[in-house]
Amino acid sequence: MADSLAPQEPYATSFAATVTAVDGDEVTLDETYFYPEGGGQPADRGTLGGVTVEHVASTDDGVVHYLDAEPDFAEGDEVQAEVDPEFRRYCRRAHTASHVLYGAGRRLLEDLGYGGFDISAEKVRVDFETSTDIDDEVLVELERLTNRAVWDAHDVTWEEIPAEEARSREEVAFNTKTEEGVMSDADAVRIVTVEDWDVAACGGTHVRNTREIGPVSVLSRSNPGEGLTRVEFAVGPSAIEERAGVRRASLDAAAALGVPEDELGDAVSRLQSDADELESELADLKQEVLTSRVAGLDAVERDGATWRVGTVDGFDANDVGEAAKETVSGDEVVAVAGGDGGTFVVVAAGEDAADAGDVVDDVTGEFGGGGGGRPSFAQGGGLSTDPDAVAEYLRDA
Repeated sequence: MADSLAPQEPYATSFAATVTAVDGDEVTLDETYFYPEGGGQPADRGTLGGVTVEHVASTDDGVVHYLDAEPDFAEGDEVQAEVDPEFRRYCRRAHTASHVLYGAGRRLLEDLGYGGFDISAEKVRVDFETSTDIDDEVLVELERLTNRAVWDAHDVTWEEIPAEEARSREEVAFNTKTEEGVMSDADAVRIVTVEDWDVAACGGTHVRNTREIGPVSVLSRSNPGEGLTRVEFAVGPSAIEERAGVRRASLDAAAALGVPEDELGDAVSRLQSDADELESELADLKQEVLTSRVAGLDAVERDGATWRVGTVDGFDANDVGEAAKETVSGDEVVAVAGGDGGTFVVVAAGEDAADAGDVVDDVTGEFGGGGGGRPSFAQGGGLSTDPDAVAEYLRDA
């Protein structure tokens, strides 16, 4: 039983073959141009004797075609096979694009290795093993070099060479997650060469020239494991749609900011700087308002000291604590409760007044929660009542 002829004849999508076995919906042929799933490339789609082929796999017995129904043909019959030409074309382009992207990586990345590869209907991924940080600038350059190589129309060829020779050639890239394992016991290795650009061991289907790939648009990067950087990209029509979407968003942003598109980066930087400045000013103003509010809390006399006690809304415990420390004087205690759903209390005490830590311990003893601090400042949280009840307790204690 023959292996798939698709890698050697990637443009063949219509052929006749003799059925060598039928087992339910599983069919084998004397020869096939259907590509079986493997090496990161999905199985071909199509029909066999008019029946839809759902999957194709390479087994110990050869290539098996899994149909969506039991066929009406039998062993020994000749059947017409049709590989979905559009999906095959996409896989040729996408698989070759991954080699071109890797070739771009050879020119940009240090300690480069091939960590994995996969084609889906929407995008393609390549996992780079590299010590180089693939930041935004590197990502843009990977895309630029890849598209430049497509435009430069490098010829793509493939051949089988002795495995020992393949492994002795330093320029040959091995996909350590797929091809190297599959080929570990092989006598021969299939080498795909993108002329003057990249050489790799690969069993997939490819275009004959990089100009057939069409546009490549890098979508994202991620880190799927230690030492790996995953780059995902779109090819052909999906890349065109991706670029159109990005261009549309870029033009909309430029229009909203009132600048030419090529000045968008500077405009965003200015906008971010202005936002940071306004945020800082707002934080200062909020702290001033808070400090003023704390300073204006009603005062009560307790144990020979003036206690300013009350509640605040819309501020966290740390900000309230800073305001309390700013406003307290030597013979005062400032005690403030706040919180939305999780009540807290902060206490700042002058040297001639109460011990702030003791005050917080008293409050948490009454209302639960926890906290503590120094004689001059303490705070507690997780109190099982509302801020008004805490303030009332502090006034009456």
